[in-house]
Amino acid sequence: MNILCVIDNLGSGGAQRQIVNLALSFKDRGHNIDFLVYHSDCFYYETLKDSAIEVIEVIENNYLKRIFKMRKVIRNGKYDAVLSFLEAASFISTLAGFPYRKWKLVVGERSANPNIFKSFKLKMYRWFHFFTSFVVANSYENIQMVKKINPLIFDKKLAVIYNLIDFNKWQFNKDQYIYRKNGKFNLTVVASHQYLKNLNGLVEAIHLLDATYKDQIIINWYGGISKDDSREKAFRKIQAYGLEKFFIFHEPSLEIASKVNEADALGLFSFYEGLPNVVCEAMVMQKPIICSDVSDIKLLIDQKYVFDPYNANDISEKIKSLIDSREDDLYVIGQKNKEMALEIFDKNQIVSKYLNLLSRDLD
Repeated sequence: MNILCVIDNLGSGGAQRQIVNLALSFKDRGHNIDFLVYHSDCFYYETLKDSAIEVIEVIENNYLKRIFKMRKVIRNGKYDAVLSFLEAASFISTLAGFPYRKWKLVVGERSANPNIFKSFKLKMYRWFHFFTSFVVANSYENIQMVKKINPLIFDKKLAVIYNLIDFNKWQFNKDQYIYRKNGKFNLTVVASHQYLKNLNGLVEAIHLLDATYKDQIIINWYGGISKDDSREKAFRKIQAYGLEKFFIFHEPSLEIASKVNEADALGLFSFYEGLPNVVCEAMVMQKPIICSDVSDIKLLIDQKYVFDPYNANDISEKIKSLIDSREDDLYVIGQKNKEMALEIFDKNQIVSKYLNLLSRDLD
């Protein structure tokens, strides 16, 4: 098949990582793949170039002009199927099919953002799912939100496919892991710096810890800077509370698997998510996870370290519980996470599910 993958940009975000990994897997199975983006961010460009996957950029600030230029690329590309991720990209891909299309269109829901119930624009995007071939979400929570907004959409057009994880890449290397390296509990966070990732809540939670707990933890945060000012506000709070020595901030890394491998636990503090890639990946690497009660998290991991992201006291108490846990107990939790991950995130099964949707008609 000739497949076009459409997304806003190819930066270091979770949706980008998933669609790139899917594209690489499609390519490995002999399909021809192109990418179409409308913002230039080259984090994955070399990775795609190495696999001879072309990236088509439509850089246009005027929204209407952007729609028509992207429509032209999609309609003239002789594609058998289009796979789009994220709201605006999926909306544009859907519009490109009017008044008719000859290609399959699969759109991916990647974020269970509760604001979609309040925003006319976000609801409209979901109404247009009626004109797609299939809608795929990476969590059951997300697909239920779609159905609530667009009750007329046929159930047979909806699918839940969990995230693809490359088990060869995400393997725990015990030779490169030291429990409480340097005498500190090492908590790793992999998230971009934006309001929804809740760095501020984590800062407040660490501030609430007494000195004996603070002195036991170090937090390594890997992620790019977004357009909002959440990072700057959190940094000012870190300085005001005198917490500088407990936080280390890093740029995004293509070698993030090795960084997670070094961690004693993986943390995610978001207000909402679709299905967080890094949680799935950390599960494969048999890491304990401390996480917001978002998406399908309670279906996947031990609830002992699941918290309300809006409650700094709850976050703080869960961090204390994590620090107090024995190494043996954390190992058992990590093993359970790995067993679950190997069952539900298998790369070959997930790639086959997507290709099945991209190649078939509705019954």
